Amino acid sequence: MIVDQAIYRDGQRHPCTDLGDELDRLQHGEDGFLWIGLKDPTAEEFALVNRKLHLHPLAVEDAVKGRQRAKLEQYESSLFVVLKTLRYLDETSDIETGELMLFIGNRFVVTVRRGEGNPLAGVRHALESDPDRLRFDANGVLHAVIDSVVDNYRRVDQELRRDLEQIEQAVFGSSAGGDANVIYRLKREVLEFRRAAGPLAEALEEFLGRGAGRTFEPDLHHLFRDVMDHLRQVVDHTDAYDRLLTDMLSAHLAGVSVKQNEDMRRISAWVAMAAVPTMIAGIYGMNFDFMPELSWHVTVGGHELYPGYFVVLGVMVAICIVLYRAFKRSGWL
Repeated sequence: MIVDQAIYRDGQRHPCTDLGDELDRLQHGEDGFLWIGLKDPTAEEFALVNRKLHLHPLAVEDAVKGRQRAKLEQYESSLFVVLKTLRYLDETSDIETGELMLFIGNRFVVTVRRGEGNPLAGVRHALESDPDRLRFDANGVLHAVIDSVVDNYRRVDQELRRDLEQIEQAVFGSSAGGDANVIYRLKREVLEFRRAAGPLAEALEEFLGRGAGRTFEPDLHHLFRDVMDHLRQVVDHTDAYDRLLTDMLSAHLAGVSVKQNEDMRRISAWVAMAAVPTMIAGIYGMNFDFMPELSWHVTVGGHELYPGYFVVLGVMVAICIVLYRAFKRSGWL
């Protein structure tokens, strides 16, 4: 649906009554440009706008289908821009991805937003409150939209950094814990972030390098360069986050393996200590008649005592104590 449309002349907003008439006047010499904002348009809704603007069929197909890679593509009569929008969800620490597409043509701008991320109402109001920025016409809108998207990337970058610090504390802290599922989920969100920011950085750098057939005023070109610097920082951060998460996942798995080895050593030590008395008890449990310990006796005060049972128990206890001390010294217990 069309969420907003207006004519901008001399930095001032004017209502757009009839789309076709206004566009004809603009293309035949009147100053200003037309800005149409669409939100999740259907093919039929987009066709109504396209009949007046005559956009390139390939760009229209990409805009209707969605799920495109970030890019800036110059066609014969318009520049087609695809931006990936991101929205950080505090409840789940997930990143929700959307799309924002722009058609920049002769005296018109069409923005198509899919998803809930990066609404453009604030961008439009900011431009309307600063007429100096609107003097750049459609190119100024292009810069304002890309700048807003990159600023949102930076906010998501800060949230990811906080999540990364929490996981790092869990993995390398005193508790030496962490959860592989949490690490993997954050790694997946960082990958989603890279898919949005990385291609945009490549496309924007190429666009500014070759100009894509568009001429920018020096001031506007400097503004685009500033956005490019911010975008490079975000891309560098995502690369660093991905490497750190890979290292943390490896460290976590190594810690789990060490913990399992420690547990196995403790279990083995206790089994070894239990095996000795079990073996001795098993031998005597066979009830052979000819065992010297069974008939061995001593006479005390005219009474015959058979201490073999107590001697065997003492031997069991002594062996267990020796084994316990040996395992304790070796660090198995």
